[in-house]
Amino acid sequence: MKDSAALIVGGTAGIGLHSALAMVDAGIRTITIVGRGDERGKAARDQLIERGVEAYFIRADAREQGQAPEIAGRASELMGRIDILMCTTAADTRPELFKDIPPESIATILDDMALPAMFMAAAVLPAMREQRGGVVVNVASDAAKTATPGESVIGAAKAAIVMFTRTLAIEEKRHGIRANALTPSLVTGTASTERITEDGFSGKLFARAAQQAHLGVATADDIGALAAFLCTPAAAKLTGQAISVNGGISAA
Repeated sequence: MKDSAALIVGGTAGIGLHSALAMVDAGIRTITIVGRGDERGKAARDQLIERGVEAYFIRADAREQGQAPEIAGRASELMGRIDILMCTTAADTRPELFKDIPPESIATILDDMALPAMFMAAAVLPAMREQRGGVVVNVASDAAKTATPGESVIGAAKAAIVMFTRTLAIEEKRHGIRANALTPSLVTGTASTERITEDGFSGKLFARAAQQAHLGVATADDIGALAAFLCTPAAAKLTGQAISVNGGISAA
């Protein structure tokens, strides 16, 4: 792991940052995180540097197709290589019943949620093939697996990430590249969860969901620990999986 370089898109807070910290604990010594805000990005980078690793921050928006090659190119320039790609971007979307979603918003929700993982994989995979190895970890959600009121379009986007990742695993295994998806439900301590549980329909929906998490609602540390594990040699035979971490909310 100490010779591997990780690129974490959406790595400046929440699941992405906690995954970066867990990767440091697992032995990764070189990490680049990507985010949209300078202040938060630089603070996260400094937190990683304090752990004694080489850490870099790239300000960019992976939702924009044209930025993905620039992100990959800059990360390769900074680190020398990319062995691990993790994509855990968030969108400013709350669960709402389909009847309440303006039709003009549907394409935006799908684009913002589903496409960054695809754009980034397209930018990074050619170099991984040349290296004859690599790891891709994409973060979706349990909405990809379980039909939940209020998550019709969100679920469609997350299901797209899962199927993309699983198919990628089959296509790229001949090149030594593994790909897995994480599908959390509620995750405490993240801006996304705070936004969707604050009030309204989604607040009521996830309050009920939290009551089903008899093992405890998952934390960003829980997701980060699993993300880091998937990048280690211990997971060398694990690919094409969509793994839920939800404290028992569902058994999807």
